[in-house]
Amino acid sequence: MKRSELARAARPDAEAGLQALRAVLDVSRETEARLRVYADLLVKWQASQNLVSPATLPDVWHRHILDSAQVVLLAPDARRWVDLGSGAGFPGLVTAILRAEDPEAKVDLVESNAGKAAFLRTVARETGVPVTLHVGRIEDIAPELAARERFDRVTARALAPLSSLLTLARPFLAGGAVALFHKGQDFVSEIELATQSWGLDLIEHPSRVDRAGRILEIRGATPLEKPSV
Repeated sequence: MKRSELARAARPDAEAGLQALRAVLDVSRETEARLRVYADLLVKWQASQNLVSPATLPDVWHRHILDSAQVVLLAPDARRWVDLGSGAGFPGLVTAILRAEDPEAKVDLVESNAGKAAFLRTVARETGVPVTLHVGRIEDIAPELAARERFDRVTARALAPLSSLLTLARPFLAGGAVALFHKGQDFVSEIELATQSWGLDLIEHPSRVDRAGRILEIRGATPLEKPSV
């Protein structure tokens, strides 16, 4: 699909997507303008970076932007956020845009892919949203970042199975952060597998976008001791 065709495919959903967002969040005109810039840049960069599944691009406002906004709904007072494996910026960059008018809010993004990091940097610059971008592997960045700063929430979307996510997010959880992880229809099996190795203080929130999906809120995760042989 050519870039011009991608643009035409994505734009018709903008008004419906913004209307759906307004129904659950009080967003200013400035926030709406930033989200429009974000969506347009996503379409522009998609042809070269494959930022999201092409099948979801015509529904980007619902499938990606509104879906990402759910974490802000669940933690309206949280100010310090870290997003793992940010990719195209879901949910981390959406969170940053929605919280941009709060001078005390700050979002850190962690992304290892140089091309996607360049996209995140471009969107942050074009929207005027202050984010801190860490380019590198989560395993390398998380321990030092968690030791240096305290976070209220740690997020991830479409990154890894829950058991692996808990390992990646452990430095932040140990520092008092609460996890908000997007999960799809396989969330039950992921929880069952994770609880074999972790003791979890977990709440399931139904997704507003995907009937089969959940936002997993994890307030505590303790590695279970393996039985001695």
